[in-house]
Amino acid sequence: MREGYEGTGPGAITPDGCAVEFYSRLPVGDEPDVIAAAVPAGARILELGSGVGRMTHALMERGFEVTAVDESAEMLERVRGARTICSPIEDLALAEKFDVVLLASFLVHAGYAEVRRGLLRTCVRHVAEGGCVLIQREGEDYHTNVPRERVDPSGFTVRVVSSEPVGDGANSVRAEYEFPDAVWTHTFRARPLTTEQFEEALEETGLRVDQYLTEDRTWVRAVQAMQPGGPGERGA
Repeated sequence: MREGYEGTGPGAITPDGCAVEFYSRLPVGDEPDVIAAAVPAGARILELGSGVGRMTHALMERGFEVTAVDESAEMLERVRGARTICSPIEDLALAEKFDVVLLASFLVHAGYAEVRRGLLRTCVRHVAEGGCVLIQREGEDYHTNVPRERVDPSGFTVRVVSSEPVGDGANSVRAEYEFPDAVWTHTFRARPLTTEQFEEALEETGLRVDQYLTEDRTWVRAVQAMQPGGPGERGA
């Protein structure tokens, strides 16, 4: 288990405290539609932190070729039809590049700054010339609007119970996921980033924002800093 991370509940728990069974139950949501609208049809996608394939499968159904990477073999056992690679993201060094590198699930907010740098360097190593990196950010009130609770339309309750500073700019976040037949908890480290801090973190590793893809700015298309911008205007 990574330092500062913990998970409880039925089934296997990954090194960062995620419960495999919980993620296997999550609905797909609208993320695949956001991704599909931002990249060329049929693109080769490197999905970093794929988990059980919640988005992997939906992207493949939309005609994308996906390589799924996760550090948990138990997670990757649930992925069907895609090439899978079991590895910590920050250690990944494939001898190939991809049209799109996907870093979702708020991974860019890793609690340790050096881990975040490693994640972004992996993105840069694997994105092809003319390609892009798609990043999912936390919402602006993620760490201030606590405690909070929502009931998912599929029938389970999500609670963010607390977000407490633990030093060096990181918070310890505790979340609970309650289903009629099971409860999971997840404690993890996350580093809040303002828009300015986020853009600085990208620039530090040779990326820049090309376009904010959603109104709440939680989905971002980034490109290599020396690469001409793609369609759309920065900050749109």
